[in-house]
Amino acid sequence: MATKLKKLKDQVIVITGASSGIGLVTARMAAAKGAKLVLAARSEDALRQLTEEINQAGGTATYVITDVSKPEDVQRLAREAISKFGGFDTWINNAGVSIYGKLEQVPVEDMRQLFEVNFWGLVNGSLEAAKHLKPKGGAIINVGSILSDITAILQSIYSASKHAVKGFTDGLRMELEMDGAPVSVTLIQPSAIDTPYPVHAKNYMEREAKHAPPAYAPETVARAILHCAVTSERAVVVGGGGKAFIGMEHWTPTLLDKFMEKSFAQQEKADYAPRPLHQNGLDKPVGALEERGNYPGSTRETSYYTEAMTAGSPALRTALLVGAGVALAAWLGTGKREN
Repeated sequence: MATKLKKLKDQVIVITGASSGIGLVTARMAAAKGAKLVLAARSEDALRQLTEEINQAGGTATYVITDVSKPEDVQRLAREAISKFGGFDTWINNAGVSIYGKLEQVPVEDMRQLFEVNFWGLVNGSLEAAKHLKPKGGAIINVGSILSDITAILQSIYSASKHAVKGFTDGLRMELEMDGAPVSVTLIQPSAIDTPYPVHAKNYMEREAKHAPPAYAPETVARAILHCAVTSERAVVVGGGGKAFIGMEHWTPTLLDKFMEKSFAQQEKADYAPRPLHQNGLDKPVGALEERGNYPGSTRETSYYTEAMTAGSPALRTALLVGAGVALAAWLGTGKREN
């Protein structure tokens, strides 16, 4: 059955992890385009503030305090969308958190909790969304990472969770297609994005965490997500820099390992001491609405690669993919980072 997605102004969109970073920017952007929103996060103060902001600006939003690792919370989120708006058209699984540190330093309990949020929270949301969308159609958009395809040193357990997200998302897509369900299932794969992600992470390193370059603005991801809410896509990589890393994993994996060990591990560390360990978003919600993080460099406000891949013709997409090998060779040879 063909998948027909509504225009944004006609949609009801559920967004998890809506109180900061990618989720917050996506909510604001979707509201500006006329979508009705059901916002989910653990922090009621942040959700209330965002909901009031959107409604006062002429938009339409409601919120549900949600811990996505709890199936009953996710079920309540879906019921609120149905009660308030009669249902929903797009469900965006965005909630997530990270851990920095060597695997031998990180308690297994923390690893399990990260998987409860990043993987099982996404599973809970996807299955609840599929149950509602299967008869009528719509979109499930899962926020993975370029780390669904590669592993970032000192973020190994986060990378493992995003590998699992990709496997689950691909399986869900195939099963819905096999059943003839008119549901689009998309994996969004952001590169490093200048959000509070590093400062919300639980950090076992000796210095504060930060993104390694290049880092992109959260708006680049929000635009890709909302594109996929109206246009069925299998997967979208956000950021040419991230696409280059995926190319390295495919073509020169040993070289990528050495780069991670010798350069990337240092680029992830700021030049100042970390916050106290208890100040993290894994163990408790973070209450403030924050779009940007602590990236010290110049944030890339646009990804020309991603814009071309989402707006270009099939021929242009093929040319970009074929050209990625050439760009990767140039990037490796000169140290320059593509857009």
